[in-house]
Amino acid sequence: MGHGGNVIDELVTDHREVEELFGRIEALPSGAKNRKLYADQATMELVRHSVAEEEYLYPAVREHLPGGAALADKELADHARAEQLMKDLEAREPDDPEFDRLIGMLMREIREHLVDEEQNLFPRLLTTCPADALDDLGDKVRRAKKTAPTRPHPAAPDKPPANKLLSPGAGLVDRLRDTLTGRGKHA
Repeated sequence: MGHGGNVIDELVTDHREVEELFGRIEALPSGAKNRKLYADQATMELVRHSVAEEEYLYPAVREHLPGGAALADKELADHARAEQLMKDLEAREPDDPEFDRLIGMLMREIREHLVDEEQNLFPRLLTTCPADALDDLGDKVRRAKKTAPTRPHPAAPDKPPANKLLSPGAGLVDRLRDTLTGRGKHA
């Protein structure tokens, strides 16, 4: 987290980190304890990443891209589906057969979303959004990820201004819960 560069560089680095965690999950046999650890770590990164995109990237998409409102709405719908999968996965242990089904669905959904962003959304944004605005968005995204929630909250608002107001408080509570439970940490 906190890689540097413009918003696209920042988000693509996040994508690679999530893909690395997915690879670790896939490398382990079904039921292995560390599949849950890596799933929790992926969820934590995905939630922070999604919140930052919802707060800053998608408003920029609405502003700078022709048809940006429809595109941003599609991205938000992708996030909502993934967030519900993460919420359902959160309550599962790695030896539960439902865990494998849910993590498989989540990985497919996220991978499709990442490819779409990297091949369609990001190149379009690079051509229409001024470089200084992309740099500024990168800084804002990095700051947002520091205070963003780490757990899925499917019912939370996903559009400004409500998401920007509620996100830091939910993030504080989530990080406290993570610290108390050791979530996302090796045993």
